[in-house]
Amino acid sequence: MTIAIGQPAPDFTLPASNGKMVSLSDFRGQYVVLYFYPKDMTPGCTTEACDFRDRHEQFAGLNAVILGVSPDPVARHETFIEKYKLPFLLLSDERHEVAEMYGVWKKKKNFGKEYMGIERSTFIIALDGTLVQEWRGVKVKGHVDEALAEVARLASSR
Repeated sequence: MTIAIGQPAPDFTLPASNGKMVSLSDFRGQYVVLYFYPKDMTPGCTTEACDFRDRHEQFAGLNAVILGVSPDPVARHETFIEKYKLPFLLLSDERHEVAEMYGVWKKKKNFGKEYMGIERSTFIIALDGTLVQEWRGVKVKGHVDEALAEVARLASSR
């Protein structure tokens, strides 16, 4: 499956850190900031999550919900949320099916070893479920501000 800006974002259902099964379509009528990250408790992923945490109220004020997705199990997400006081849901994609749907499950290299993992990426989904923006291979520094600016732009053009 290939996703493209202007097309409906692929719907999915995953277990969430609130103990429930959560579907993308549950958030129709809100902007969705769907971000994929490699692993809870790692430096880059912690910085990104805390940046989203620190801007959470601004996103909420624009009718936007933040959803983080990684292959970590729900129990690890719960620990991550508790430790860093994250006010948004983290979804567990242990079989990386959603990551594959969104094209972010990639071959990676680290210290000469190749393995499959998440390519840090963010998708903005409009009120009607249409994909309106994407960033792939995200660098953490400044990224959350860029995503917030995009949601603000979308909200002001309504």
